[in-house]
Amino acid sequence: MVWQKSCSFVKGIYAETGAFPKSELYGLTSQMRRAAVSIPANIAEGAGRGSTREYAHFISTALGSGVELETLMILAEGLGFMSAGSKEKLAGELDEILRMLKRLRETLKRKAA
Repeated sequence: MVWQKSCSFVKGIYAETGAFPKSELYGLTSQMRRAAVSIPANIAEGAGRGSTREYAHFISTALGSGVELETLMILAEGLGFMSAGSKEKLAGELDEILRMLKRLRETLKRKAA
């Protein structure tokens, strides 16, 4: 479920960053897109690993990418590249994904112990 939500979230980030200035193509646009893509990619990679401990590690990496993306969205709004409304909508979606990832990580850690 969290993988599906994060894949859908990536589409929103791509749509939003598509309107960023062309001068940011290799800057904030690229960084935000890479951080967003990293979330479902790490979930998938972790799920494909052979151990619960490794899976938990990749979920932690996905969480790190999500927190990075929160900061990048704040910067994008502050620089005037993203409206407050768009940022709040995406931040709400990201917050839900992060909460799901935290619960999954805790479940995996208990299972690995």
